[in-house]
Amino acid sequence: MAADDPELSRRTKVALEAIKHSLTTPAGEFGAALFVTHHLEELEAAYWQAHLQTGKPSPTQVIGLLALLSHWSDDDDDGIDTLDFGLPGDVSSYRLSVRFNEHGDIDDVAMES
Repeated sequence: MAADDPELSRRTKVALEAIKHSLTTPAGEFGAALFVTHHLEELEAAYWQAHLQTGKPSPTQVIGLLALLSHWSDDDDDGIDTLDFGLPGDVSSYRLSVRFNEHGDIDDVAMES
């Protein structure tokens, strides 16, 4: 990943903001909210304690841990049409995928495995 790519940096920031915002929307029910609920149920308190200094984090805290795992497009593995985020430590096969349209605006936030 090119950390110095300004468009990738912009999209990463915008994507994380959209994920956080979607927690409280009906659209987030099967995306960010499902991702958080699943991981709060499945991961041990020790994981959360190690990363967030609490055994029972809030949904916002969980989303705050997300890291960019990969980015790609249908045409190019190095593209930036889709950004995949996940929790640190390779603890889950689930990720939140944020898809951008041709204008650089977010089309969708979805939980994927």
